[in-house]
Amino acid sequence: MDKQSDKPINKYIYFSSVVFQMAITITIAAFTGQWLDEKFPNNYSLFTVILSLLAVFGSLYLVIKRVILMSKEDEKRD
Repeated sequence: MDKQSDKPINKYIYFSSVVFQMAITITIAAFTGQWLDEKFPNNYSLFTVILSLLAVFGSLYLVIKRVILMSKEDEKRD
């Protein structure tokens, strides 16, 4: 296989690993939020909600940033 045909496969592998990274980040944030909610009780599980949402938005921001960077690199190669 030449470099050109390997490239799409490498992108798929890269972005499938990003899914696992996002899942781990969100899970850690949710468990940390639950722990904080147990440590500092409140009516709405505020820490869990806030940390989970921050993890989701932070992960999405990084994925979008990487996609934009990869598309710019592809444009330079063409």
